[in-house]
Amino acid sequence: MAGATLIRQNMLRQRTIQRSISTKGVGLHSGRRVDITLRPAAPDTGIVFHRVDLPEVVDLPAQANQVGDTRMASVLQQGNVRVSTVEHLMSALAGLGIDNLHIDLTAEEVPIMDGSAGTFVYLLRSAGLQEQAAPKKFLRVLKTVEVREGEGDALKWARLEPYDGYAFSFSIDFHHPAIDSTANFAEVDFATDSYVKTIARARTFGFASEVEALRAAGLARGGSLDNAIVMDEYRVLNSDGLRYEDEFVKHKILDAIGDLYLIGKPLVARYVACKSGHALNNKLARELLARQDAWEIVSYESAATAPKAFGQEWKFA
Repeated sequence: MAGATLIRQNMLRQRTIQRSISTKGVGLHSGRRVDITLRPAAPDTGIVFHRVDLPEVVDLPAQANQVGDTRMASVLQQGNVRVSTVEHLMSALAGLGIDNLHIDLTAEEVPIMDGSAGTFVYLLRSAGLQEQAAPKKFLRVLKTVEVREGEGDALKWARLEPYDGYAFSFSIDFHHPAIDSTANFAEVDFATDSYVKTIARARTFGFASEVEALRAAGLARGGSLDNAIVMDEYRVLNSDGLRYEDEFVKHKILDAIGDLYLIGKPLVARYVACKSGHALNNKLARELLARQDAWEIVSYESAATAPKAFGQEWKFA
């Protein structure tokens, strides 16, 4: 019976990183400098943020029910302690299939880096990915769950559908010449599409006309052409242009992947949304978790029995 606790050799396993790695940057909204350290974590730890700048370290698990603010970002909150703008890092973790990680921060906000998940993907890969002696646990959606807000032209909605894999379909509608000239719809299926190549480098975006109002509200104080796509009334101001023809809608998918990874496990589902954002994504995550008849926790004996999106090569990485 000594081998009873060992998992089968080919079973899909949980992942962490091989070694600690650190970097620094500024917060998009706070404008404050922050040091961030990513550390390996034991199986079944999940993703946990640690505010190490406080007199006593405060731990904030990356969980949907810990989100306390969704204005322009997803913000974890425990009492008066916050960790804000977690979505890009969470997206990178989902994209690389990392289940367990400790994240130390010396300020309230995760650094924005270049405005995408690309820098975090690079950091995580530089630290090395490590499979662990524990089965990977997925949340498989069994029944469609949908949330809606607004009416008519203001209607926004998002839903999760049963699907043997992991796919996203997203529509945006911003009524801006620079955005309208690009694709306002994108669909990716991670059985065939690469997260790193297709999604990870899509940057956050904003409008120059809104900067003053945002900063007055305590937002976007660290925003610049180095970490966001910025537009005036007619065009993109970044000299290097767009990274993808459909970068705007691709970034909305990047955000949704990060927001939904706050559910705590990789999803086996299809996400479909129209004009959704952090608030609606969090509402959808909470609604799904509350509907316990709409999902189940599963593991896969091998890559052959798992959906193609979660095969041995982790193809959406």
